[in-house]
Formats: sequence, C-alpha cells, structure tokens
Amino acid sequence: MTAPSMTQGAAASVSAPARRTARRRRLPFSPWHLLLAPLSIGFALPLVWLVISSVMSNAEINRFPPALWPHGIDLGGYRYVLGNAMFPRWFLNSCIVAFVAVTSNLVLGALGGYAFARMRFAGSRMLLGLMLATMAVPFQLTMIPTFLVMKWLGLIDTLGALIVPSLVTPFAVFLFRQFFLSLPRELEEAAWIDGCSRLRVLVSIVAPLARPALATVAVLTFLATWNDLSWPLIAINHDAHYTLQLGLTTFQGQHHTKWSAVMAGNVITVLPVLLAFLFAQKTFIQSLTSSGLKG
Repeated sequence: MTAPSMTQGAAASVSAPARRTARRRRLPFSPWHLLLAPLSIGFALPLVWLVISSVMSNAEINRFPPALWPHGIDLGGYRYVLGNAMFPRWFLNSCIVAFVAVTSNLVLGALGGYAFARMRFAGSRMLLGLMLATMAVPFQLTMIPTFLVMKWLGLIDTLGALIVPSLVTPFAVFLFRQFFLSLPRELEEAAWIDGCSRLRVLVSIVAPLARPALATVAVLTFLATWNDLSWPLIAINHDAHYTLQLGLTTFQGQHHTKWSAVMAGNVITVLPVLLAFLFAQKTFIQSLTSSGLKG
C-alpha cells in the first residue's frame, strides 16, 4: 500500500467517528428517537383515552361529538365497579388463575426446555417438532376438544377449567430451550464432575442464569391468562367463578351500557399488566435479544 492510500485510509477511519461525534453534538439523542417517539405516543393514546374516559360521566361519554376532556372529575364509574359485590371475587379469581399458570409454566417449561436442550433421547427431535406444530393450531380448532376433556374431568364451571389448559405452553418450553442452548455446557459439566444430578444442576446453576427467560415467560403467560376472555366465556357459567375480563362484560347490557363503569373497570384491569411489564422490562428485553434461534 502506498503512502497516499494509507493516509487516505487513516483519514477515513478518523473522519467516521468525528462525523458521529458531530451528529451527537447537533442532536442530544439518537436520530431513531425522531421516529420512535411519535410511534410511542400513538400506541399510548388509547390508554390515555381510557383513563380520561374513566373519569367522565355517562352523558359526556355518549355525547356526540365526543368530549376530548372532562368538564370535571366524575368517579361514579369507579364507585360503581368497586361497589359491585362480585368485583373483588372476580379480581381474586383472575389472580389465582394467573398465579398458578405463571408458576406452572416456569417450573414445567424450564424442565421441558432443559430436557430438549441438553438430553438426547429417542424421538426427541420429532417430539419437539410436534410440540412446536401445535403453536400453529388456532384456538378455534382446539376449544371444543378442550371443552370435552374438561367436562370429562368434571372441571367445567370451576377455576380448574381455566388453570389446567394453561399449566404449560409450547412457547414456554421452546423459549427455555433456546435460552438453555445459548448457555455454555462447561458450567454444567463442572457440576456433574462434582456429583450434581441434572435436576440439581438445573435448579442451582442453570436457573439463576436464566432470569431473562424466566421473566419473559412469566410476563407473557401473565398477559395471556389475565386478558383471556374467549375460554372463560366458554368454560364458566356461574358468576362466582368469573374472571375480571368476563365480569366486565356484565356491565354491558343489550339496551344500556354503563360506559363509565366499563372504562373504570378496564383501568383497574390494566394496572396489574402495566406493573408486571415495568417490573420485568429489563430482563424481558434482555431475553428477546439473547435468545436467538440456535439449534
């Protein structure tokens, strides 16, 4: 390489960081924020409108053209929802179903994912493929067989009918498998040399390293069970076993809907979801960026 070409290459290598530094001086933030900020505002608008509508009166909500801002704070919707005798029971039912589903998916999903990631047995590839194929089957095709199974077990119109089909999902097993494949085997082999069993290795060594995957499965399972309406609508008949989503439908009648109560109930329902995501946001994003399609 000649001296002029070496000089040009050095100048180019120096000029690139200099240009990036100059752009940072002009913009105190990443240029991507110019695109992401309007998008985030657009996604947040429905939530903002939900909160604003929850403190409106029914007359303001039903007015045309609709009011963009309430003339005063009206908490009638919240009083109606919290004064409903069944609302605390619906909230408790949703908490029970979500807690059991999240716990079982973490335990059973981690066990299944570790088995597929580290253990080789006859038909393991085929079994994994069949399990993943079930993720492509829509709920509309499985709801009748699931209903018949729950009826055979005697669980219809009980919380068990909502819990048993959600004890473990193929997505949880698959995500854990992908995360475990990204972990180095040397850590586990050292534990095996010390006499640890596979279960002890999973609990003591692998599970603490899998906190991003655990948080991701917990958040997604919580969202799916907490917001589910279709299956409870089919499996539950008595209002004492309603979940929150199913109970909120009782505020909508054929001829009259108490929209302020519907909005207030949805605000209360959304709060646990927001708190769960904010609590696990960091590990959730870390899992999505680190769990590729290895294997």
